[in-house]
Amino acid sequence: MPKKEKPIVLKKIGSINYQKLDWKTVLFVLCMVALFIRFPFFFRDYIDRDESTFIIMGQSWVDGHLPYTQLWDLKPPIVFLFFALIIKVFGKSFIAIRLIGSLLVALTALFTYLIAKQMTSKKVAFWTALFCVVFQSMFGSLQGVMSEHICTFFFTVGVFLIFHKKHWGWYLTAGILFGLSVMTKLNMVYPLLTLSLYLLWEGFRTKQVWHSFKNLTLMGIATILVIALNVLPYYLEGIPLLCWQSIIEAPMAYSSGKFHSPLKTLPYILVIFGLFAAGFYTKAIDRNSRDLQLLTAVVIGILLSYVQSGKVNGHYLIQLYPFVLIPFGMALSKLRPIPEKFRIVVIVLLVLLPMETYLEFANIIRNKQEKGTFFNGEGIDVPRYIVDHGLETKNIFFTEYHIGYWVLDESPPTKAATHPSNITREELFPYMQNPRKTGLEELKYIMEVIQPKTLVARKGKKIFDKKLVEYNTYIDSYLEQHYTLVATVDRGLIYQRLK
Repeated sequence: MPKKEKPIVLKKIGSINYQKLDWKTVLFVLCMVALFIRFPFFFRDYIDRDESTFIIMGQSWVDGHLPYTQLWDLKPPIVFLFFALIIKVFGKSFIAIRLIGSLLVALTALFTYLIAKQMTSKKVAFWTALFCVVFQSMFGSLQGVMSEHICTFFFTVGVFLIFHKKHWGWYLTAGILFGLSVMTKLNMVYPLLTLSLYLLWEGFRTKQVWHSFKNLTLMGIATILVIALNVLPYYLEGIPLLCWQSIIEAPMAYSSGKFHSPLKTLPYILVIFGLFAAGFYTKAIDRNSRDLQLLTAVVIGILLSYVQSGKVNGHYLIQLYPFVLIPFGMALSKLRPIPEKFRIVVIVLLVLLPMETYLEFANIIRNKQEKGTFFNGEGIDVPRYIVDHGLETKNIFFTEYHIGYWVLDESPPTKAATHPSNITREELFPYMQNPRKTGLEELKYIMEVIQPKTLVARKGKKIFDKKLVEYNTYIDSYLEQHYTLVATVDRGLIYQRLK
């Protein structure tokens, strides 16, 4: 009896047999690519300040404090729960956090592949998934574990279920996933709304209104249930208002801040819409395809959320990648194949693409040679110096490198100082139930009442945004009168309070 043929990747050297790819093989490849690109960043102190804040908030939850009670940040609680669970299981481990983040990226790309392979060829689906890993892992601060990585994973799996599962139970499951996504990043309520409107319209169009309404109702119930479960601990503690203010009201106030404007989002909106319009016009993207219409509805929702927030950071785009790469990949596949003589150029460009990874590999090797450890960055080196030289750790204020609180087993001086920039976001103070009313009042309270014995800043950079002249003038003057610079560790400045 002939042996059952196993799925293989290589038909011959340099040629992938896409038809024999199964999801396990695809996941393995995606994990390897994600690990290769992201691995050298496992040892860095912080990649984005938001990630440091999530870690600190997660640790506070592990220590028994609900989010927003001891410390505060502008995100729903599931993002903090994600970090809290990792810390609870693995302890204080940068490697564990970044490793699980890499797995999350690979899984998001896998479900992107599973969605795409029902719409196009396995070849296009595979490369779409591969570039999904790349775009979620490169350029700027994307090598860290961001809230967008987490919410996008939940939402992508939910969309996959809506695409391919028709039983009402899967809509219930999708609703749970959408609820988790919204409770990780609140702006995901916009693509959830546009997706729901599309499904309702589809029900009218196909004369299956009751079927669509039933499934959407189940999906909505599940989503609301997840949100209610997030509120429940606060209700039991008698502080539901704090939960409401922190999760709902504060983000709305933040998006109306003075540095935010819908006009800033226009370049991104116009580029994405322009590409979709060109694809539909040239018929490279089939506008009559139900699946592509559904993806377009999701993309429109995400873009609307950017307009509402009035700001688009690089890591915000993580939410878009699974849903725009599929139609773009399908459109590109209809172009003429790259001529043989140019393929070597394409291969070289692909090899050079993860240049940040190569540079970071060199950085950790150099750090190992010079300092005896792969772990690097002022958020690690400054706390090590403080401990080695017996400086005050209990009463410390990190205006930069605030992951140092976690490394030193300490907490920020006030709730508003959890993320250093929150001190200046006085529009958020009423929602974090902060007793001080202005950012400058908060800063003066920290410096003049708490009086940190040790303060950490960054060389060559103003402590606060250069536009905030009043804040910088105050703290520069105060440091000059009451502190002395005792050490410079790379770019980290360590000040001690004068007796």
